[in-house]
Amino acid sequence: MGLRDRLSRSGTPVLVPESAPAAVTPPPLARSIEELGRRSARYQQIKFTLHQRLIDQIDLAKLPTSDSPAARRQIRELLERLIEEDNPPLSQEERSQLLEDLEHETFGLGPIEPLLRDPTIDDVLVNRYDDVYVERFGRLQKTDIMFRDNAHLLQVIERIVSKVGRRIDESSPMVDARLPDGSRVNAIIPPLSVDGCALSIRRSKQQPMAIDDLLRLGSMDRLIASLLEAVVKARLNVLISGGSGSGKTTLLNALIGYIGQSERIVSIEDTVELRPRGLHIVRLETRPPNIEGQGEVTQRDLVRNALRMRPDRIIVGEVRGAEALDMLQAMNTGHKGSLTTIHANSPRDALARLETMILLAGVNLTSEAMRRQISSAIDLIIQLNRFHDGTRRVVSICEVVGMEEQIVKLQEIVKYEQSKNATGDGVRGDYVSTGVLPVFLEDLQRSGVPVPIQFFQSGQARLSGRG
Repeated sequence: MGLRDRLSRSGTPVLVPESAPAAVTPPPLARSIEELGRRSARYQQIKFTLHQRLIDQIDLAKLPTSDSPAARRQIRELLERLIEEDNPPLSQEERSQLLEDLEHETFGLGPIEPLLRDPTIDDVLVNRYDDVYVERFGRLQKTDIMFRDNAHLLQVIERIVSKVGRRIDESSPMVDARLPDGSRVNAIIPPLSVDGCALSIRRSKQQPMAIDDLLRLGSMDRLIASLLEAVVKARLNVLISGGSGSGKTTLLNALIGYIGQSERIVSIEDTVELRPRGLHIVRLETRPPNIEGQGEVTQRDLVRNALRMRPDRIIVGEVRGAEALDMLQAMNTGHKGSLTTIHANSPRDALARLETMILLAGVNLTSEAMRRQISSAIDLIIQLNRFHDGTRRVVSICEVVGMEEQIVKLQEIVKYEQSKNATGDGVRGDYVSTGVLPVFLEDLQRSGVPVPIQFFQSGQARLSGRG
């Protein structure tokens, strides 16, 4: 894609196609600072005007590669000159802001580029061109960011999906993609999105959170962290359950850090989010069908292929379909210590969802056979919850202890008990041991990670550390 095409798709309509006549001279810039509110139509028009003049005056033949520092420097110099020619009564700070916004339009993702550079932002949610929210520290906040119109937003979406060889149009109005930094992107456009284009970006942390980070955020206490470390090193099969945005992948990333470097891992994801460091790992990612509807590679295909890659552990980013059966069979056939996540509101709901997914595999199994498969494969279920104050916490750890009258038997080992008399908006509580000794206690002891026996024998006594 040439620079002229990139410029014309970066935040303004296609202004000057190669064969189009010269554009009509745009109106002059604003003459009063009050007109420069970033959400004002006038400010959007100023950006439109300067961007059009930039495209009209750029010399493509003499410009270096569009992504090079030299190209960015020349573009900035040209923009500075264009502003000087109009000479609006702007302070140096205001001119710098305008230049920055125009550079984002040219080389980045337009108005949302600054949001993607803010490390405190977890999600960017565009409901429509003039309605943009972010999630920061677990809470949604409305921003003053806006696109010029729906066409402007659509062009930014097209820029995102084109980088990964995908397309979005009326015949294919939904797309999942991944930014170069690993952030997950979902876009949906009319006619499916009634109020205009919608864009959701789930940021990927450049430095994945470790257990110490989760402790600092209050997602668990140190005794819980010690238990989870022992569980991973003892090679128990773990299912992490929780709702959307509850921190399942974050916890999975942290637990992977406990796996020894001598073990071979194969990870499978729809969109790559796991960022293990310093491990013997092969990362696999699914592939959607092409325009002709062919070439799709599903998670089930990758799980089956992973079994031929001599893995010690298999990690599935999230089970959501027929691959659940193959994952359970892998856990039951020598790949101990495998981990995965699932969307569910409770450990019991997680087991029910697994049964439903097995049915999607098209196998003719009775309910009892499916439950026996599940009970023999899964050792531990970790339940996460996202509270109204934005905090994400481990709220329950349950052991799967086999079958009892055709029902998978669960026993809760630890639970988070929320305080009823907490003041303010924050959620407060304590971790409480149920007093149950887990069946896998001997496995934990063999793992070499000390877990105090009083952790399990304390009954309703409070564990150390407050949530």
